[in-house]
Amino acid sequence: MTEQLKSIILKATQAQSIIQITQIQQLWSGYGQMMRCTLAGGIQPSAVVKHVQFPEATNHPRGWNTNLSHQRKLKSYHIEMSWYDSLATRCDKACRVPQIYHLTDQSHEMLMVMEDLNVAGYPIRKSEVSKIEMKACLSWLAHFHAKFMGVRHGKLWDMGTYWHLATRPDELAAMNDRPLQGAASAIDQTLTNAKYQTLVHGDAKLANFCFSVDGLQVAGVDFQYVGHGCGMKDVAYFLSSCLHEEDLTHCESELLTFYFEVLKKALTQYGQRIDFEEIQQEWSYLYDYAWADFYRFLDGWSPGHWKMHSYSKNIRDRVLKDLS
Repeated sequence: MTEQLKSIILKATQAQSIIQITQIQQLWSGYGQMMRCTLAGGIQPSAVVKHVQFPEATNHPRGWNTNLSHQRKLKSYHIEMSWYDSLATRCDKACRVPQIYHLTDQSHEMLMVMEDLNVAGYPIRKSEVSKIEMKACLSWLAHFHAKFMGVRHGKLWDMGTYWHLATRPDELAAMNDRPLQGAASAIDQTLTNAKYQTLVHGDAKLANFCFSVDGLQVAGVDFQYVGHGCGMKDVAYFLSSCLHEEDLTHCESELLTFYFEVLKKALTQYGQRIDFEEIQQEWSYLYDYAWADFYRFLDGWSPGHWKMHSYSKNIRDRVLKDLS
């Protein structure tokens, strides 16, 4: 870490010195790293630093090393900074996100110095979850969607999620599933034309939630693909990240019912004057479309992916039949 970078971190956190720097993870495709800085003095005992550095050559895990891919990643980091700079402070404890201490956006690198959620009461990361813990994440999503219902912001993705059709022409062209490929635009338009739009997290997988010790509270991180869209995109993607096909079949109804129950209360809590029965009817219908939309991306990006199971295929079949 350079002395200039250390100076920025110390100033942002009002700390006297950095005691230790620990790497949390490398960013996707070698675009930098996440670090935890243990501090002496200052507003918190530690801070998390997201340091984005643009590589001369990228190393995508699945071989998608194109200029389009590079430009999409660059835009995603700019959008994440815009999110933290403009909208993140609207989030409350029910859709908790890290507080930002400093943002730097330069031509060759970006720097985000933020609250360490481990210190804030969310120290647990999970690769498997109980139903109670899944509901904690769904509650976060429901509050997030209610909080930002109808919000538009020009510096976010026009359509959120990292798999949005307009940003994935290479993956669309690589699809093996010709009927789904032919329906891709219609599926996208159905979601885009939904009457009720909110902000979606855009990458709401299990790994992007930090848990309290008791598993009842969560905070969300990684807002590179936050943007406008139907909330079912987040819900379908989250469920795909933590349940296999048998569990999805058995738990779908219960978990969607829970999400909508929380969404109804959150809309009232945030003073959103919306016909809840209408939004529930629309979004329940669009759940299949959101799932099929992600399935479309997987078919081109990683054929045979473990999420392309019978539950997903059944949804794909229902959507194609609905469009015929």
